[in-house]
Amino acid sequence: MGDLAKDINSTFPNNRVKALLNIIYTANWITSCQNEFFKDFGISPQQYNILRILRGAGEPLKVQTIKDRMIERSPNATRLMDKLCAKNYIERLPSEHDRRVVKIVITQNGKDLLESIPNNLNKELLKNLNEEEAKQLSDLLDKMR
Repeated sequence: MGDLAKDINSTFPNNRVKALLNIIYTANWITSCQNEFFKDFGISPQQYNILRILRGAGEPLKVQTIKDRMIERSPNATRLMDKLCAKNYIERLPSEHDRRVVKIVITQNGKDLLESIPNNLNKELLKNLNEEEAKQLSDLLDKMR
């Protein structure tokens, strides 16, 4: 089990400061684990999120709708989609009526990629928490926001 004070060799003036720093430290740890996991598939966690959003929608979506649904709000979502498009994982569908409107759809290659990615990453990240502890953590994070 981790110990933030030992991991960063620091002390804290109070538990609120320690909790906030622990959240930031843990978020960075999760990001690092996810980046490493998705490296073998040639995509980033944000690109994976975009593909899952499109697969779940079951229909073409506007870019802004995708941005609104992303877990990690990314100002470079358009660039992420450019890369997915270049790899033929998504396709842009221009509107017949308004050339300013473009919808995005996942391709069969994108669906195949998602199928090839094991869905056990988050299970591994949460392996030290039982179901009740996971619920408590989620409730506390909701309360914080």
